Amino acid sequence: MIVRYLEDRVGTDFDVAAATWNSRRLLLKDDGVGFSLHDTVIKAGTETPIWYKHHVEAVYCIEGEGEIELVETGEKHAIRPGMLYVLNGHEKHLLRGTTDMRMVCVFTPPCTGQEVHDEDGAYAAPQS
Repeated sequence: MIVRYLEDRVGTDFDVAAATWNSRRLLLKDDGVGFSLHDTVIKAGTETPIWYKHHVEAVYCIEGEGEIELVETGEKHAIRPGMLYVLNGHEKHLLRGTTDMRMVCVFTPPCTGQEVHDEDGAYAAPQS
């Protein structure tokens, strides 16, 4: 059994920040469970271009409000607590925070913990 507390991850190497987001990595590849779990804050007033070419991501909003826009179609969806979206088609998207949004994110294949978005908004392809 694995037991972890968010407060034990904040301010450590498991707390990865970028200009528009902050991701606290709770479960990672080395945990051996087949997915990774992140507690992520999207900052208010920001827009983040993202394209997970190599991962499927499920996102569940637990705090705040914003919007996701699919780049190819222009389709937009409001994000608010209780909303789930899954990027099962590796969709390029724009993530906008109206307020600070707190999201629970699940990735498969699992992340290692130090990923940051590249110039395409993607994480690098997983290594075997």
